[in-house]
Amino acid sequence: MTTAVVLAFVGAQVGTQVFFNYWYRAFFDGLQQKDMSVLVGALFQLPMIVVATVVASGGLLVSKMMFHVSWRAWVTQRLAGWWIADQRYYRLGLIAPEHQAPEYRIAEDTKLAIEPLAEFVIGLVSATVTAITFSTILWSVAGSFRLTLGQVVIDIPAYMAVAAVIYAALTSTIAYLAGMPLVRHVADKNAAESEFRAELTRLRENAESIALIKGDKDELNSVLANYGRVVRAWYGVIRQQGFISILQNTNAVLFPVIPLVLTLPKYVSGEMTLGAVMQVASAFAAVQGSLIWFVDNVVKLAEWYASVRRVNELVILLDQLDIGTIMEGDANIRLGISEDGSIHIDNLSIAESAGRVVINDASVVIKQGERVMVMGESGVGKSTLIRALAGLWPWGLGEIRVPRDVEIAFVPQRPYIPLGTLRNALLYPDAGSKIAHETVVRTMVRCGLSYLAKRLDDEERWDHVLSGGERQRVAFCRLVLRQPDIIIMDEATSALDEDSQQSMLNLLHEELKSSTVISVGHRTGIEEHHDRKIILERRPAGAHMTSLTVSKSLWSYFRQQRA
Repeated sequence: MTTAVVLAFVGAQVGTQVFFNYWYRAFFDGLQQKDMSVLVGALFQLPMIVVATVVASGGLLVSKMMFHVSWRAWVTQRLAGWWIADQRYYRLGLIAPEHQAPEYRIAEDTKLAIEPLAEFVIGLVSATVTAITFSTILWSVAGSFRLTLGQVVIDIPAYMAVAAVIYAALTSTIAYLAGMPLVRHVADKNAAESEFRAELTRLRENAESIALIKGDKDELNSVLANYGRVVRAWYGVIRQQGFISILQNTNAVLFPVIPLVLTLPKYVSGEMTLGAVMQVASAFAAVQGSLIWFVDNVVKLAEWYASVRRVNELVILLDQLDIGTIMEGDANIRLGISEDGSIHIDNLSIAESAGRVVINDASVVIKQGERVMVMGESGVGKSTLIRALAGLWPWGLGEIRVPRDVEIAFVPQRPYIPLGTLRNALLYPDAGSKIAHETVVRTMVRCGLSYLAKRLDDEERWDHVLSGGERQRVAFCRLVLRQPDIIIMDEATSALDEDSQQSMLNLLHEELKSSTVISVGHRTGIEEHHDRKIILERRPAGAHMTSLTVSKSLWSYFRQQRA
């Protein structure tokens, strides 16, 4: 529907241009003949032409903008949905970390790819209709041109239309040769700008760590070096646009003069009136403006194509991710259903996305309600095992089976805090769940967040307001409120002091007695809160898994019994 409206207004705009072209001839013929009645009639027609032109131009502008919005919404909905679904946003960062800022490609490059394309398509349609319509006027008004060379007389039919086509073909060819290198320069500039933004974002996100170790000088040097690449990329764009500007300005000076020069012999000989000359000049300008559409849009085309390439790179990566998942099939870690309530890890080998084996041929059964701790030296694959259990890491062989219809809660080292109120953060990802206010407050008190209870409905950037320890307390609040069947934790108490850590781990025994707990941690005092420990030992062919029962102190035993 929107497309039909746009095309209708394109036709209306061309119609008003044709009407004005004929008005132009009538006015200048009346001026040449000094016929006041013709001039007055033309002046009375002028307001109608102006109103029609304004309505057509305004309608075309509004309908084009509506077309942009609807098309961009359609593309963004599908591209963002594709990226977010099935944790592709996470896996994409694992297989292609060098392709930065997919969110920028979806938000900004999609806009730059859609809006100019709509303009180009509409402009091309308008240019084609205009060129055909006004070429007909040139043909009928200017007629043919008789060229006498000695005894030879050559008649050139529709010579003004032919001249317009030849001139447009020549300038468009030159513009194409000058504009093609601009595509590469614009693509390099956009990539450099994206990397520079990513560098500044990384600096902001790690501001505290950088400030504490006084890394200001190194970061400044890195930022300036990154910006230096932006400047060099811009210089390439500027040089190429300079060449194109010379072409465009030369054309802007020449093409209004050319029709006057070509019609001069006929006007002097009396074959054409002043009005006919002005009509032909106006029609020639319209045809010329349509035929050199590429010349006028070469810079925009280069910008558009560079953005399309970046969006297409994201589409190709997402497609490769899906194809890889389909093609590998049984070569991926299989996720199955356990019928006995336990978690089964059978012949599990976990690999990096590049193929290197991290954990080799591991098998273990974690019974319902059991508390298991994953241990091992740094880099041995503990967090990778946790990701595989959470279903986030597909690369490898073997099978992981979990009970049917269970709720699994994953608690990372740095819990995610969404935008909105503190209540939404505590109930995330079920922010719409109906949990009594008193229950939420009681849970906050139990988790050491009582001082924030009065701010439950305050909207803040809570991810900035809360400290690392407070974020981890929020994660434990979520566990108590959600009561998941399986809890998978990765360094979930690393930002808490030892007393707070003991309090939070005791909370698991008190409030989540029947939940299965699998956790990674290095700090002292954690091991005694678990029934068993899985030790990963580094081996050349991949880490080996060993399962041992945890030896608990008598005090720990009584404390858990009391809990």
